[in-house]
Amino acid sequence: MNEFFAEVAKKDIGKIQKDVFISKYTTYKVGGLVRAIIYPKNIDSLVLLCKLIKKYKIKYKILGNGSNVLFSDKTYEGVLIKLDELNKITFYGNKVVCGAGVSLMKLAREAIKRSLAGLEFAAGIPGTIGGAIYMNAGAYKSDMGYITSSVKVLTPDLKIITLTNNELDFHYRSSFLQKNKDYICLEATLKLTKGDKAALEEVVKDRKERRVKSQPLNYPSAGSVFRNPSDADPAGKLIEDLGLKGLTKGGAEVSSVHANFIINKNEASAKDIHDLIIFVHDAVKEHYGIDLKIEQEFVNWE
Repeated sequence: MNEFFAEVAKKDIGKIQKDVFISKYTTYKVGGLVRAIIYPKNIDSLVLLCKLIKKYKIKYKILGNGSNVLFSDKTYEGVLIKLDELNKITFYGNKVVCGAGVSLMKLAREAIKRSLAGLEFAAGIPGTIGGAIYMNAGAYKSDMGYITSSVKVLTPDLKIITLTNNELDFHYRSSFLQKNKDYICLEATLKLTKGDKAALEEVVKDRKERRVKSQPLNYPSAGSVFRNPSDADPAGKLIEDLGLKGLTKGGAEVSSVHANFIINKNEASAKDIHDLIIFVHDAVKEHYGIDLKIEQEFVNWE
């Protein structure tokens, strides 16, 4: 891997952080050592980095804001790529073109400043545009699939192409990119609508107040752990009705505020959180016969 790092540095691809703990870069605040995090300067640098990854057969993963992943406590023998430098935002009337590294919450604020509607649901989601499209992030009966016109991606053979909304195959918390992990989101074009700035700000304010009351925002978490089943009560209610609120494993806890949140209550390990997620999943399946889909992606558990 040293030869790989030497070539990355020589070609001036971007900032490299070696031997860092992933716990600093995930919202759960857990996870082991990662050999390096690399921040490509631009799309050309990313393409060059991907060529070197192929050349040296390096394990890699694209990481956004770390808001929907659970890394294990062991060392990740590879590199994480963060697209923070792909952060340009350009508005064209009701359309906005934004890089994959743009903060979703920041973009929502910028849209509302311009009296553009469509991103209010995203005002409380702590992810990047790339991550949001990858998982089709959503809330309040809306999601990225409703507003994404097209996405520029890097293909597995390192070609840059544009996928339309239909080709992105958006479904509830799912997309083409999630099913084809070798494609990398570079840039998105979103189509918004004209709205009333004061009314949009009021919607965001009201929802923020509701989140503060109904979600455990004062502890590290990754948001909702399970997707809501389509033909049963919401996941949180199923878990609460089983009396699992407040259940702990090590430093992890099923939130007493909202049962579909697992929080890092007291210096939890990744294993604490993982084991609690699996326990709750299995309890719901055993009692109700419902196989809840886990929203968080488990990384480096094999």
